[in-house]
Amino acid sequence: MPSTIPLVSPARLDSLVADYQRVIRRRRRQSLLVLAVLAVLTVLAARIGEVDPSNLFDNISNFTSYFGRIMPKLGTAHFFADVADWYWNATGWLKLLIDTLLIAYLATLLGAGGALLMAPLAAANLAPNAAIRWTAKRIFEFCRTVPDLVFALMFVSAFGLGPLAGILAIGIHSFGTLGKLFTEAIENIDMKPVEGVRATGSNFVESARFGVFPQIMSTVASYALLRFEINVRSGSIVGLVGAGGIGQDLFVAIRKFYYTDVSAILLMIIICVIVIDLATERLRHQLSGQGARS
Repeated sequence: MPSTIPLVSPARLDSLVADYQRVIRRRRRQSLLVLAVLAVLTVLAARIGEVDPSNLFDNISNFTSYFGRIMPKLGTAHFFADVADWYWNATGWLKLLIDTLLIAYLATLLGAGGALLMAPLAAANLAPNAAIRWTAKRIFEFCRTVPDLVFALMFVSAFGLGPLAGILAIGIHSFGTLGKLFTEAIENIDMKPVEGVRATGSNFVESARFGVFPQIMSTVASYALLRFEINVRSGSIVGLVGAGGIGQDLFVAIRKFYYTDVSAILLMIIICVIVIDLATERLRHQLSGQGARS
């Protein structure tokens, strides 16, 4: 059977190879230029930020020795007694850790609920008009730009020490972050169900309720679970400014140089976060359909 593969003339082949090599050389030059710009910006940022690598290496022993000081002395002869002495306040710390989990849960619920209700107003394919969309997006940006520690300090000054300040601070920050994620999810939906709902004479709220939310609920749940993991860590941080949770005792232990208490509290937080990460990861996979295939 005769071959039907078209043959390219040597001149044409040389031209194609030359064009290909020219494109490759241009891309290499672009990559080298980008790397050079990144290197210059890194050096400038280090100089402006007064980053001194020699100071880091000269004092690295202070950093490593701190970990040596916070580690408990556990002997094989009296191991359980040493552990009991290490976790002398286990009941109190566990209660504060549960408070941290509740703060993270309520803050996530508050932030995710508010973001879900407001996200349709910020979505380009759903917002009633440009002014409302612009306002909603600016509100989301403000809430996620201001650090949750700043919000915590403000609410501690307003409401006093306690979990309420932590819930509001983390909730507002979660509202801003999840608002952006939910908005992007809405902007990627199929508009045909929405148009079908609108054709029945439904208003904006009904269109969002029956045409938008059913398409994004699995994504919303996945983002909310991921944010809950982050909020557990944030709940430990805002406690440093008196916003409730185990962070308050951690800050006291650090400030008063109770070294073994620091390691005991940190270990509890780390184990708690690992368990939550594993549990929420499994839930996210189930919601996205990956669990059924694995």
